[in-house]
Amino acid sequence: MNLREKYNIPNDSIITIAGTVGVGKSTMTKALANALNFKTSFEKVDTNPYLEDFYADFERWSFHLQIYFLAERFKEQKKIFEYGGGFIQDRSIYEDTGIFAKMHYDNGTMSKTDYETYKNLFDAMVMTPYFPHPDLLIYLEGSFDEVLDRIQHRGREMEKTTPIAYWEEMYNRYEDWINNFNACPILRINISDYDLMKEENSVEPILEKIGHFIQQSRRWEARELIK
Repeated sequence: MNLREKYNIPNDSIITIAGTVGVGKSTMTKALANALNFKTSFEKVDTNPYLEDFYADFERWSFHLQIYFLAERFKEQKKIFEYGGGFIQDRSIYEDTGIFAKMHYDNGTMSKTDYETYKNLFDAMVMTPYFPHPDLLIYLEGSFDEVLDRIQHRGREMEKTTPIAYWEEMYNRYEDWINNFNACPILRINISDYDLMKEENSVEPILEKIGHFIQQSRRWEARELIK
């Protein structure tokens, strides 16, 4: 019996990993995909034509960056569902509007007109019954010191030179966002409770929770359809 069958995780499941920069979304994505024999969907950071310019000038490039992310994530979500599921997704589409775009609007690095245009587009594309939402959103969380340490050690120069105040604000906004998020089921996992780099077996307690959450969610959806 493989791990997917052992923990009763449907082979068409779509699981999204969310959390602030530095919590280990990519590591979790790879570990779950390997354990379940699922495909992966990663954020395409290296091919993003706006990212480097954005870190150099938030105000000039924030709107461009958010529109680019929205288009790319929407296309990726559509592709995942056309494949019939069986995916682990690195970062959710929901974080863009709930955290990043709003943060730049609040801080004056995105104009009111740009923010409202982006938000209206996001709502029309994503926050509808027709958008294919994931079975489960796994939210990775930890202390701010843990997160900052990971950012400093993973080696992206444009992130290491970004002011700490920016990361702290993002961290706090993520906490506010997840506490009010309800677009799909959530499983919150603390990054201090496992070490996927050193202990491969630490993925199994996570798989057990995933199986429980998805089965519970699908039973609820089935009951709603019967009503």
